[in-house]
Amino acid sequence: MKIRIGVIFGGRSGEHEVSVRSAKTVIEQIDRDKYSVIPVAITKHGNWLSPSESAKWLPPETISRFSDDIASIGKGDVGLVGDTKFKGLTRFQDDAGSSGERTITFDVVFPVLHGTFGEDGTIQGLFEMAGIPYIGCGVLASSCGMDKVVMKTLFREAALPICKYTWFLRKDFESNPEAVLAGIQSAVGFPCFVKPANLGSSVGVSRAIDAGSLKDAVILAAGFDRKIIVEEALEMREIECAVLGNDQPEASRPGEYLIRDNSKAFLDYTEKYAGTGNNEFVVPAPVSSELEDRIRTMAVAAFKAIDGSGLARVDFFLRNDNGALLVNEINTMPGLTDASGYPKMWAGSGKPFSAVIDRLVEFAIERHKDRERNKTSWS
Repeated sequence: MKIRIGVIFGGRSGEHEVSVRSAKTVIEQIDRDKYSVIPVAITKHGNWLSPSESAKWLPPETISRFSDDIASIGKGDVGLVGDTKFKGLTRFQDDAGSSGERTITFDVVFPVLHGTFGEDGTIQGLFEMAGIPYIGCGVLASSCGMDKVVMKTLFREAALPICKYTWFLRKDFESNPEAVLAGIQSAVGFPCFVKPANLGSSVGVSRAIDAGSLKDAVILAAGFDRKIIVEEALEMREIECAVLGNDQPEASRPGEYLIRDNSKAFLDYTEKYAGTGNNEFVVPAPVSSELEDRIRTMAVAAFKAIDGSGLARVDFFLRNDNGALLVNEINTMPGLTDASGYPKMWAGSGKPFSAVIDRLVEFAIERHKDRERNKTSWS
């Protein structure tokens, strides 16, 4: 019997559109002989859609891959935790409506969600409450990996090298902008990058070179998050490495975006996803074998530092001036689109994405079974 996998995508996040693209890639690459795919979309307002409604968000060629799966469950609604009629996340009614009702639960859930309300531990907590195996990091690792400030604190505790940074709350800036801007210039200086602390895909990120651009950058970032982080801008290369596993994770060969137009300040959202042709992601990254080994070792260390599970992508800075390798951040649900580095790095390491998905399902079930071993009473 096929494993029924719920692919959840969209969500209340600035990375909503990237999530839809990632879900498309997952559905197109998944082994149809092994899995029955049920799509569940979440709107930007937080509404959960039925599978038939969710399918409308995807291209026709993608829908055709699981049309039989949707037809088999009818047009039922999605039920959430708290519905005492069943244990699980979903309930579907048959096409006869009131003439009958049946419960269909997922064997495993793949939350292909990026950013807030998806990659930050919130939906992972929902799955924990529902008792459903899910792909990816748990509540703690997801929340720590989402918050760049907490993440860097854990990296420092694990003795991983990081760049200079500072952080503040949106409320601090709104109440005393002069003091906040002065503090940034003192702690980090120019040039610097200003980022929402809890987003990815370069959403809300700006490069500041003086006091004026710094203020504009902070205002932009503050529109996406209550916490803002500011990092020093280094002359460096950006290297990525994919991680896969639970308690004994493995790292892929590293990859690197090669930028054709060096006048770009950084690889922004448009450059990453719009297909401008200004960049090429290469695997393996053009580094020495010794440096590649260090990258892979540090990627696993960063993954373990946040207690990761399932998958993550670790991003590095390789300084041009002294060759120092720094850990920048970890993404606990990295982009999985056709333009994303995570699938490409595993493909370049000898693992096609369909095989990676197989492993992710295995890790999700393995972790769920391990969690079920925990006692819930003293007796």
